[in-house]
Amino acid sequence: MSKEKRVIPCLDLLLDEKGGRVVKGIEFEELIDAGDPVAFAKKYEAQGADALVFLDITASVQGRETLLDVIERASKEISIPFTIGGGISTMDHIQRMLDAGASKVSINTAGVKDPDFVAKAVEKYGSEKIVIAIDCKRNPDISVAGVHIFEEDGEKFWYEVVIMGGNEGTGMDVVDWAQEVENLGVCEILLTSKDRDGTQDGYDLPATRAVAEAVSIPVIASGGVGTIDHMVEGILEGDADAVLAASIFHFDKYTVSDVKEELKKHGIPVCE
Repeated sequence: MSKEKRVIPCLDLLLDEKGGRVVKGIEFEELIDAGDPVAFAKKYEAQGADALVFLDITASVQGRETLLDVIERASKEISIPFTIGGGISTMDHIQRMLDAGASKVSINTAGVKDPDFVAKAVEKYGSEKIVIAIDCKRNPDISVAGVHIFEEDGEKFWYEVVIMGGNEGTGMDVVDWAQEVENLGVCEILLTSKDRDGTQDGYDLPATRAVAEAVSIPVIASGGVGTIDHMVEGILEGDADAVLAASIFHFDKYTVSDVKEELKKHGIPVCE
């Protein structure tokens, strides 16, 4: 293992009367207000975060755009790269996100509905600017043809891609979709397990490993971190290139520095 692994705090954003707050929930619901996103961003940069991800988690559901104000403020306050996602569905949206200071944009629902949109975005802005976020959920209906079947604790299932904040199934197999978006030319995949989101039970390792082994672009593991050990597992067992977490950082259970020190103890190279 020679490639340096990244540690990425994620800030889930919710639009409110204050203009945008960091929130955290369970399985994309039961949201708790955690604080101001730019203050968090500055804190995480000081702790040694390699990058940040801002996700406007209800933008697709509410049919509105991501929070431009948060991006503009963050770009003035921090120097590490950050990705913004949520409700990005047009080339104009992408342009405004990048103009506001985002390093990359993350496309999810719109890409599933129109893969050609992803291809056009890559062509116009370059591979290094376009990330595909994939949300997936275990589906026990193994009668579906052509999907990758997994088995755990005697139960068989496949991973279905879900969209609209995890509220809508697509019938698409997560491994197949990951390979398709790699062929479209994106720079990395942000993979989140809806089953694990906010549970603090750890990443869905079979999903993470399956996607990471199926593509050659970096895969960011997301959804379910409750301990530093979960982040170690995401790399050693999930084969992820980067590990992302929210709750454990927001509520000061661990710092980014704590995570990096633990990764190094397990022989995992990290960015200094």
